[in-house]
Amino acid sequence: MASILVTGGAGFIASDLALKLAEDPKNTVVVVDNLLTGEVGKVVEPRRSNLHFIKCDVNRFEDISSVFYAHRPDFVFHYAAVVGVKRTTENPVMVLRDIDGIRNVLDLSKNTGVQRVLFSSSSEVYGEPVEIPQNEQTTPLNSKLPYAIVKNIGEAFLRSYQKEYGLPYTIFRFFNTYGPKQSRDFVVAKFLRAALANEDITLYGDGLQTRTFCYIDDNIDACLNAFHKGEVINDVVNIGSNDEITIKALAELIVELTGSRSRIVHLPPLEEGDMTRRMPDVTRMDQLLGRPALPLREGLMRIIKEAGPRR
Repeated sequence: MASILVTGGAGFIASDLALKLAEDPKNTVVVVDNLLTGEVGKVVEPRRSNLHFIKCDVNRFEDISSVFYAHRPDFVFHYAAVVGVKRTTENPVMVLRDIDGIRNVLDLSKNTGVQRVLFSSSSEVYGEPVEIPQNEQTTPLNSKLPYAIVKNIGEAFLRSYQKEYGLPYTIFRFFNTYGPKQSRDFVVAKFLRAALANEDITLYGDGLQTRTFCYIDDNIDACLNAFHKGEVINDVVNIGSNDEITIKALAELIVELTGSRSRIVHLPPLEEGDMTRRMPDVTRMDQLLGRPALPLREGLMRIIKEAGPRR
């Protein structure tokens, strides 16, 4: 039996992770979230008596320490963070407070016998690409945005605690992930909602900035395989897709798949945070996944079918 703590567990990716972990009745899964952007409904599962939710802010030591000492987790997935390009650029001080949460989680983990901390880092740490694909070991981490700096500091904390205290870690660098439960202010969810309602789809700038999109099941399966198989220990792995698409082409594809009457409207570019290109080297992720990743078109169709008919 394993006791597993998932921070930020009412968020999009972490909630699916927690539910998947709780499918094993031998696991006791404790989810904490301050509900800044998370939703309890994403993680509440009445049939799972081994899944517990606690409203908690990991940035407050008095909050998260009581959880650690009450539940004594064997493993911690530290996914709690302020997320979203506009939210993080408009609230930089709030983003920097997440450093307190990283320190709290690592101090408590080393003091309570946690066996491994698995950390959600981000593609944002790479900044503007200096090489494509972006490789875990060779691509410089050069972003100056507060969100990216916090993730970079988190990675440095993990390496330092492993070196000084012997606390094992795994770093997941997440690229864009999408799925049915994604918050509506992220690009795929925002475009789908607008298309299904025949509303304008708005793009920042010319829409020629490129991204790759990883379906939620591929993200979760790769991360859980690293966890269960004891891989990527004291190391880092990109979690994403290497199928590159412009944001404009993404909008056009969503209009096509939904049969929408939406217009594509261009807004002024964001002042910062909207990198021109992102595309990871997913060699290691492919090995973890052990199966082909879901193509973007198929993933979008899954969400569209689940959403039901257009208005």
